[in-house]
Amino acid sequence: MAFNAAELPEPTADLVAGLDAAGLPTDDLHEPGRRFYRFEDDSGLIGYGGLEQTGAHTLIRSIAVVGDRRGEGHGSAILSWLETRAAAQQASALYLLTTSATAFFQRHGYAVLSRSAAPPAIAASRQFSTLCPASAAFMFKELPTQ
Repeated sequence: MAFNAAELPEPTADLVAGLDAAGLPTDDLHEPGRRFYRFEDDSGLIGYGGLEQTGAHTLIRSIAVVGDRRGEGHGSAILSWLETRAAAQQASALYLLTTSATAFFQRHGYAVLSRSAAPPAIAASRQFSTLCPASAAFMFKELPTQ
């Protein structure tokens, strides 16, 4: 599946609207350490995804596929792209929080962890500590060493 990925130098109105429409947090988008990407192909906008790196640990942020593009495998393609990008940035482990996509991430090799198992830098993130509800599944995947 071919698409173009463009890093957004700062959060844009369409990113905020896309994340809002997907019910994903937007309160901390302007804080340092977050990188968001816009994904599109010849048919137009596919969606957005982001990474928040803290040393060797990276938090996957806000994968959102726009409504009319869902069900075409784009979420899996975006996730794979983000994993590759994180590995290129020397991340050794990926973490995420989700309230609705646990099965999706499990199909891609992520395991549910107790929130108490979070590395300190991940636990200190706003995503972990305040933006996602305590009921959100905390998930982990180790990246292969390069």
